[in-house]
Amino acid sequence: MSHLGKIDPTTFDRHVASNLGADRDDVRLGPRAGVDFGVFEVGDRTVVTATDPLSILPPLGLERAARFALDLVLADVAVSGIPPSHLSLCFTLPPEVTDEAFATIQSTMHEECLDLGVAIVTGHTARYSDSAYPWVGAATAIGVGDPDDLVRPDGARVGDRLLLTEGPAVESVGLLSTLFPDRLADDLGVSEGDLERAQDRLEDVFCVRDALAAAAAGPVTAMHDVTEGGLAGALNEMAAGAGVRFEVDRDAVPMRPGVREICAALEIDPWAATSCGSLVIAVDPDGVDDVLEALEDRGTAAAEIGRVESGSGVYAEGERLEHPRVDPSWEAYARLSDAS
Repeated sequence: MSHLGKIDPTTFDRHVASNLGADRDDVRLGPRAGVDFGVFEVGDRTVVTATDPLSILPPLGLERAARFALDLVLADVAVSGIPPSHLSLCFTLPPEVTDEAFATIQSTMHEECLDLGVAIVTGHTARYSDSAYPWVGAATAIGVGDPDDLVRPDGARVGDRLLLTEGPAVESVGLLSTLFPDRLADDLGVSEGDLERAQDRLEDVFCVRDALAAAAAGPVTAMHDVTEGGLAGALNEMAAGAGVRFEVDRDAVPMRPGVREICAALEIDPWAATSCGSLVIAVDPDGVDDVLEALEDRGTAAAEIGRVESGSGVYAEGERLEHPRVDPSWEAYARLSDAS
């Protein structure tokens, strides 16, 4: 049986990387394993684009669920340092989604796009009998900007410092504690206090504005949101893309309240679990204080966690930190779902 979540790098190389259509001169960055966005040029402008599924989780409340789904899509462009400006939305709704529920989802995304300066330029909306929550469609985000403003995913340089916002597993912990509170409390013994602190982590999952604030404060050389594969995956993908070695101080990594407790109860490694809302940022040493101050001004937890050196791989206190390949939060979600 194939594992849940994104395909593995071998499958990507075999079936995706070798089947990418026309080879065009205007494409500056095409699909790569672990890379959030693609880049092409139109005249003297750089266009950044990313596509993601739309995941709507009604138990979060439709407004919060819609904001979360939208932020996940827009973040993959925002980490390029170029603000998202255009959006295409495709909804393949389950039949039970009422017009009122859809109106809440659409209007919430509209308001958030309005605040961010993003125009919804096209889309598709329909109900289909085989559709089901949470996977209700997909979206493509686009940003148009100056080529000099682009932050490449493989741009980390020897001597850079590594920053992390929010910390590991905030998304996994926030979602699982909110979706399955009774299972965690009654069956796994999580205390009421730990459960409440874990549920607060859902406020940490929005990172579009953090990414843009960091890029503006810079100089930022590379940025990656911590999604599938968690912090360990994001660090490995950035280091491999740049052909450098990351040295990480485990004690410097921020751990938000409730994360350790929920991960321990579920027996998952917080460093391997998806954490949408967290960003790994490579920064020129001269820009570290400015970036940290910009994030602090936004009320975002952030810390310097390591440095970029010559070599390869990711190391924490001399121990190699491997890419987890399989994200444990998917299995945890499946277990909790089956038992509910």
